Amino acid sequence: MNTVAAAMAKIAEINRVEGFDAGEFAVEYTDMETGETRRRLPVVVQIAWFRLKYPEGKIAVNAVPEDGGFTASAKIYANYRDGAECYLAEAQAWRSPDEAKPGVSAREWAQTAAIGIALRNAGFGLQVDTAEPCDGASSAPEAPETEPTPEDILERAMNTPCPITKYSGKTLGEVLVIDPNALNWVANKFTGNAEISEAAKTICEYAVRQASA
Repeated sequence: MNTVAAAMAKIAEINRVEGFDAGEFAVEYTDMETGETRRRLPVVVQIAWFRLKYPEGKIAVNAVPEDGGFTASAKIYANYRDGAECYLAEAQAWRSPDEAKPGVSAREWAQTAAIGIALRNAGFGLQVDTAEPCDGASSAPEAPETEPTPEDILERAMNTPCPITKYSGKTLGEVLVIDPNALNWVANKFTGNAEISEAAKTICEYAVRQASA
């Protein structure tokens, strides 16, 4: 057991950022089918952690239709200049439309899940509580959750494309890290798309809750 504890301690130091404690942001996810509860980090926190560790890093993600849903693939790069095969970790996830949550895009859901798994594989997760490999190997596609969790809304919002031309190609989650004021503008003054504005408001409200916790 001492050997295991020592190993876990070393794992915890892999992506250590001074002043940042990932454990403070952990939430409990319950599998409605098995009843199993596990502590995990919301994808928004994983992305923020990754940006703190690798300011010039890149998260590449895409999704393709498959079996009535979408299979998304995500790769994590330490630097946006790195070659296509020079990634830290990769993962895949499959999601299909959920009748209980018609407003959730299966494509975005799959992409968010793939990003979260890939970041955990790269060491940006609660390694003690997760079983995913951390050696960069591709993870098998996950089956859809039995019941969407409240965090899904936040994660979908984080994956929403930013409408500001200056940040074209970036998501609202990425803009939260690099320019919070721009995100606030989208939430309160942008009138081009109500869904995007609502997504930005969801992220802003989450940020306020985290700051006051």
